[in-house]
Amino acid sequence: MTSRDIFVVGTARTAIGTFGGSLKDVPNTQLATTAVKAAIERAGVAPAEVGHVVMGNVIPTDTKDAYLSRVAAIDAGCPVETPAFNVNRLCGSGLQAVVSAAQAIALGDCDVAIGAGSESMSRGPYFDTAARYGARMGDVQLVDYMLGILHDPWQKIHMGITAENVAARHGITREQQDALAAESHRRAAAAIAAGRFKEQIVPIEIKTRKGVVIFDTDEHVKAATTVEVLAGMKPAFKKENGTVTAGNASGINDGAGAVVLAEGARAKALGLKPLARLVGYAHAGVEPAY
Repeated sequence: MTSRDIFVVGTARTAIGTFGGSLKDVPNTQLATTAVKAAIERAGVAPAEVGHVVMGNVIPTDTKDAYLSRVAAIDAGCPVETPAFNVNRLCGSGLQAVVSAAQAIALGDCDVAIGAGSESMSRGPYFDTAARYGARMGDVQLVDYMLGILHDPWQKIHMGITAENVAARHGITREQQDALAAESHRRAAAAIAAGRFKEQIVPIEIKTRKGVVIFDTDEHVKAATTVEVLAGMKPAFKKENGTVTAGNASGINDGAGAVVLAEGARAKALGLKPLARLVGYAHAGVEPAY
């Protein structure tokens, strides 16, 4: 098989909303569509040129999310003939979408494809597993799907505990984690203040009682975060000798992003500007507890 060079020719993302924050009432389909449409426009490619749309998504928040990729593709202006599919590789879902889109191009299925990801953790549903056939007797329990997907399926341990396990195995101290978290917030806050993310972000229009509000700035970043502030926080998952806190752990967020990929010769023929070339990728599995 002849190798086909694959280039990134357009990108877009929404601003990141914190859990229960500005994006909590925005449908996942709107987030996904906004990112895909903006990426297509920024790439300068006609929607009809897109041969495949792949969408990474973990938490379905609405029945439309079952075919989130297809909804986003059509609502972003792609023809109804444009195929699409969802992928779920948990935290790697968005990256897998890009890989799958690249594979479609590499295999010759299409010359232009979109890899995207969209997640609204704030709108994660609660499951009532007894509702369909009725609870015969006793209490009924609701299952928090958002929280559930953050747990290992075998040992039922939270991802915060896997972080503790990784830290213990590799000798990563609480101080090192706090230092990295503080520096991460500092860099993000500095980048926001300097406007470095403006060209990445496509604004989201949020309808409120007071009118339409434009959301275009990452809100999970805490500019006032310092090592001293983080040092005063209690462990969130492992009470005794724990090192992972609400301050240095990964956040729970909402948002979407999309990447337009194109085969080299086709990109040149369409006059598209390459931003990067896909060189390779890899997959690996590790112990579930780590």
